[in-house]
Amino acid sequence: MRLGEMLSEERVETTLVAPDKASALEAVAALLARGAPELGAAAIARVLRDREALATTGVGDEVAIPHGKHPGLKGLVAALALAPSGVDFDSVDGRPVRIFVGILAPEKSAGDHVRALARVARLLRNERTRARILEAPTASTLLQVIRDEESVLG
Repeated sequence: MRLGEMLSEERVETTLVAPDKASALEAVAALLARGAPELGAAAIARVLRDREALATTGVGDEVAIPHGKHPGLKGLVAALALAPSGVDFDSVDGRPVRIFVGILAPEKSAGDHVRALARVARLLRNERTRARILEAPTASTLLQVIRDEESVLG
C-alpha cells in the first residue's frame, strides 16, 4: 500500500515542535490516533515507545519511521509530521530528524506492515523527494508531493 493512500490531511502536520524524542513520539501517536480513534493516543504511544526501545527508528537523512502493531486495529494507518527545527532522535547517523512517518498496523499483518515500511524507506531515500517534502507549506500540498513522488516511484 502506498503512503499517499494511508494518509489523510488530518494525519499530516507541517510544523511539529518537539523538544525531544519522547515528545515527538507522543505527537506522532496523536496524529495516528486520528485514524484509529478506537485505540487512543496513549495506547498508540505505548506501542511506538515499546518498538523504539528495541532499536531506533531514526533511519538517517533526517528521517524517522516510528511504527508498531496493535491487535485492536483493523487496517494500516499512517501519519506524517515535519519538524522544521529537527528533533534529536538517536538516529543511526546522529542527525536530528525533520521528517516523521508513523505507521501503525494490525497485529496479524506482518506482510503488509513490512511492505509499507519498505515502501516508505524507498520513497524517502531520494534526496530530492525529501527536499520537496520539507518545502511543503500545507498538509494538502504535502500529500500531493507524496502522491506525485510515489507515482514516479511506481
